Amino acid sequence: MPDPETLAQQVAGRVVDLVVNALDVNGLVERVDLNAVLSRVDVNALADQVDLNALLDRLDVNALLSSVDVNAVVDRVDLNALLDRVDVNALLDRVDVNALLEHVDLNHVVQQVDVEALVKHTDLGAVIAQSSGGVASEALDAVRSTTVGLDQFIDRWVARLTRRKHSWPTAPPALRTAQAGP
Repeated sequence: MPDPETLAQQVAGRVVDLVVNALDVNGLVERVDLNAVLSRVDVNALADQVDLNALLDRLDVNALLSSVDVNAVVDRVDLNALLDRVDVNALLDRVDVNALLEHVDLNHVVQQVDVEALVKHTDLGAVIAQSSGGVASEALDAVRSTTVGLDQFIDRWVARLTRRKHSWPTAPPALRTAQAGP
C-alpha cells in the first residue's frame, strides 16, 4: 500500500478532475458580476506595476499598423471640421513662394494654355475699340485744345493789328443768352 502522502495527492488529483469535468464554466461566468469585480481593482496600483517600456519593446508596431484599415479611419474624419481649425494665413506665411516657383516648369505651363479657346472667349473687337477709342478721344481732345489755343493766338494778333482796346465777345449774342439761362 502506498504511503499516505502519495495517496492524498492521488485523491486530490482525482477530486480536481471530477470537479473540473462536472463544472459548467459558462454558467459560472454568467453568475460573475464583472462590474463588482472591476470596481474592486485598483487600476493605479496595477498600472504602477506595469513596465511600459518592456511592453512597448514586445509590441510589433508594423504588425499593429498593418491590421489598421486606414480608409475606415479616414472615412470617420470630418474634413470640414479639421479645415475649419486651420489658419490658412499662417500656413501661407510659412510657404516660400520663390522656392515653390523654382519647381514650376513655366514652359510646360504655357504649353498647356489653349490660346484658341482664350481668343474665342475674349471680345477682341471690344478691346481694340476701347483702346483705339481712348486713343482717338485723346487725339481729338489734343486737336481741340490746340485749335482753341490757336484761335486765341490769332485773336490776340488780330486785336494788335487792328489796335483794338477791348476783346471780342466770347460768343455770338444768341449763344450768350442761351448760356445765361438755367
